[in-house]
Amino acid sequence: MKAKKVFESMTPYKPGKQIEEVKKEYGLDRIVKLASNENPFGYSKKVDEVIQHAAKSFEIYPDGYATDLRQLLSDALSVLPDQLVFGCGSDEIIDMICRTYLEEGSNTIMATPTFPQYKHNAMIQGADIKEIPLINGYHDLQGMLDAVDENTNVVWLCTPNNPTGCMINDQSLKLFMDKCPEDVLVVLDEAYYEYISSHEAPDALELLKTYNNLIVLRTFSKAYGIAGLRVGYGISNLEISEALNIARGPFNTTDVGQKAAIAAFKDQEFLEQTRKETLNNKIDMINFCDEMELGYFDSETNFLFIKLPVSGDLLFNYLLSKGFIVRSGVALGFPNGVRLTIGAKEDMQELQTHMRNFLNEHAKETEV
Repeated sequence: MKAKKVFESMTPYKPGKQIEEVKKEYGLDRIVKLASNENPFGYSKKVDEVIQHAAKSFEIYPDGYATDLRQLLSDALSVLPDQLVFGCGSDEIIDMICRTYLEEGSNTIMATPTFPQYKHNAMIQGADIKEIPLINGYHDLQGMLDAVDENTNVVWLCTPNNPTGCMINDQSLKLFMDKCPEDVLVVLDEAYYEYISSHEAPDALELLKTYNNLIVLRTFSKAYGIAGLRVGYGISNLEISEALNIARGPFNTTDVGQKAAIAAFKDQEFLEQTRKETLNNKIDMINFCDEMELGYFDSETNFLFIKLPVSGDLLFNYLLSKGFIVRSGVALGFPNGVRLTIGAKEDMQELQTHMRNFLNEHAKETEV
């Protein structure tokens, strides 16, 4: 069996620690998972209502066109229905883009570190990868422009960026798009769009009217809280969306997922409450970091990357023993730090207590 040669240098995606795994390993009854940027407040209760009705016809193929969800988003976002492309999470749309626009002899440009699936899927297609280091957590947009050549097909902009949370502002994005060649596809991955509170945020959908080489990705996995049902979408001009829909599998989003996404999107009250509580709890976490003299990246997301005086693995393992799962920066390109999802207020306060104890113990060891 001869797989592509590139697979010899690649490994499967390895998810973080799972709740039941940690319970068993440490003999704990309660686990707080703050590692995957999921919504700690769950999802709209209206989702449960529609799932009860949708979960009765699994023998029937779903609507491959996602008609109802497509029309809802078309109306809400003021775009044509066929400008939308749906995926099994925005992860699948990233894969579609790579399969459609990348091949051997082409190259693609991305920040480092950023969301790893850009590189993963591009490598499978045989494209050359150009990684441009972040500057203080932000995309080096000029550096990315300087890397563009005649073989560049796709540029990835994750904003706000994962794992740093830093956002590309409106002015910077427009300058970038003005200078980027029109035949290079720019992917604006806005997985954390709903959490943005900055007044300098770009209006990506408005930019679609000016730049034909732009696609915007969004998801129902983060703020809407239905990560387990896997629904994401992209918005672009018709030429791009048509090409991606050719690459898309015919039944790639389930009927349950589509109906759940509709219910989740309609419940803007839940979304607003999620945003409000997340922002308040993030501000409280930032104040804690300031008190403990810990650095952190600017974040327009539901997570915060905290810089540490020690390896992120040390704090990760310590918190794991206390029943908190976070993400060590060792696996994210910033070894001395951790990325943690902003959770419920009580959980975040308990987390701060554990972090304070850990840091105080480390300070004593350093003095000795």
